[in-house]
Amino acid sequence: MTDHTLAVVILAAGQGTRMKSARAKVLHELAGVPLVGHVLATAEDLGAAHILTVVRHEREAVAAEVLRRSPDATIVDQDEVPGTGRAVEVALEALPADFDGRVVVLSADVPLLDAATLRSLISAHRDEGNALTMLSAIFDDPSGFGRIVRSAEGSFEAIVEHKDASPEQLAVREVNAGVYVFSAGHLRDALGRVGTENAQREKYLTDAASVIREAGGRIEAMPVRDHWLVAGINDRVQLAAAARELNARIIRRWQMAGVTILDPASTWIDRDATLAEDVELFPGTQIKGATKVERGAIVGPDTTLVDCEVGENAVVKRTDATLAVIGAGATVGPFAYLRPGTILGADGKIGTFVETKNANIGEGSKVPHLSYIGDTEVGVGSNVGAGTITANYDGVNKHRTVVGSHVRTGSHNVFVAPVRIGDGAYTGAGTVVRKDVPAGALAITAAPQRNMAGWVGTHRPGSAAAEAAEASGEGSGEA
Repeated sequence: MTDHTLAVVILAAGQGTRMKSARAKVLHELAGVPLVGHVLATAEDLGAAHILTVVRHEREAVAAEVLRRSPDATIVDQDEVPGTGRAVEVALEALPADFDGRVVVLSADVPLLDAATLRSLISAHRDEGNALTMLSAIFDDPSGFGRIVRSAEGSFEAIVEHKDASPEQLAVREVNAGVYVFSAGHLRDALGRVGTENAQREKYLTDAASVIREAGGRIEAMPVRDHWLVAGINDRVQLAAAARELNARIIRRWQMAGVTILDPASTWIDRDATLAEDVELFPGTQIKGATKVERGAIVGPDTTLVDCEVGENAVVKRTDATLAVIGAGATVGPFAYLRPGTILGADGKIGTFVETKNANIGEGSKVPHLSYIGDTEVGVGSNVGAGTITANYDGVNKHRTVVGSHVRTGSHNVFVAPVRIGDGAYTGAGTVVRKDVPAGALAITAAPQRNMAGWVGTHRPGSAAAEAAEASGEGSGEA
C-alpha cells in the first residue's frame, strides 16, 4: 500500500571519482542491477508516495536508468551549491508544498540496505516522536566517516565530519551511516539555517542535526549490527567486496528455498534470477539477469545463462546462453553456444560444439554435434546431422531455413537459405541443399566417386604411403 506520509530522497548526484570510470558510479552493477537500482527497489518496497532522485554527474544516463526502473520517480537536479544538504533541500522543494510527513534520505551507493531495516527505523522515528532518526555503525577503523558524538549520558549531541573532527572526536568509533528519517517540517527549517562554514565549503546534511537539536528536536542514532547494510561503494575494490557479500546472501537464500548449490564460492546468481525447488547448480555457474530455472533442472558446471528460461528436469552443461528458452527435459551441451532467439522444445537436444541463433527447434528434435543453426525452424522429432551449417546470410540479408518434422539430415550438410526440407525427408552426407526438398524425398548432391588405382605409387614413389600400399598387395593397377 502507498504511504502518503512518506517520501524517499535518493542522493545520486556525486561524481564518484575513485571509481575511475566514464560511467557514473551509481550505474555500476551489483548482482546484475545498477547500484541506484538496488536503492530504488528498497524505496519501492517501503511504499513511499514520493520517490525523488537527486542527479547531477552524468545526469542524462542516471535519470534514464532511474525512470526505467521506477517510472513514477521524480528527477531532481542539484544546482551549483555543493553538498548533501543542498541536494536534500532541492528535493524538498520538489515535494508538494503541504507535505508534512517523514522524509527518508538514502544514498544511491549504499546498495545492501533493506526495507526491513528501514521500516524499523521509520517505526522508531514515529513511536519516539523524533525529529530525526538515523542509522549508525560501530567500526574498529572509523577513518573517513563522520562521527556520532554523544553526551556522557549517551544521548545524541552531534555529527562531526572526519575532516572537521578534533583528536578526541576522531577516537570515537560510532560513525554516521548516512541513512536518515526526518520529520519534514524540522528538516525544512534546519536546512534553511545550514551554511557552508566547514573544511569542504559544502552544505552538509549532517549539520541539520545540530540545528534540529539546538531547536529542541529529539534525535536518536540507532546502531546496526550488520555493517554490510550500510556499506557504501566508492571504488572498484569495495564494489567487488560488496558483490561477493551480496552473492553469498543470494546463494544462502536459494539454498534455504531448496536449491542445491555444490560450490557457492564459484557460483554467481543475479538478484532478479528465479530458481525452483530441486534445481542443482554445479561449480562455475552464473545465473544472470532475469533467468528462470524450473524444478529439477541441472545447470553446470561452467555455464552462463543470461535472461534464459530453463524447463523442468532440463540439463544444461558447459554452455553459454543468452535470451534462450530450453524446454522441459531437454539437454544442452557440453560446449554449446545459444544466442538470442533460440528456443529448444521439450526433450530436445543441442549438443557438443553447436551454435544456435534465432532458431526454433521443436519437441524431441536434436542437433547433436558440430553445427551452426541460425534463422531456422525445425519441426518435431527431427535429427540434424553432425557438421551441419545453415548458410543464412547472403552478404546483405538474412534468410530462414525450415526443416520439417521427422526429418533425418546427413552429416556435413549445408542448407543455403531460403530453403525448406519437407516432413519425413532425408538428405545424404555432404549434401548442399539449394532447392526445397519435398516431403519424404532423399536429397543428395554428391558426384560419383572415382578411384584412381596406383596413383600413390606413381606420384609419391618411395613414400611411406607407397611402401605400405605395395606391401598390402593392392597398391598397383590401372587408373
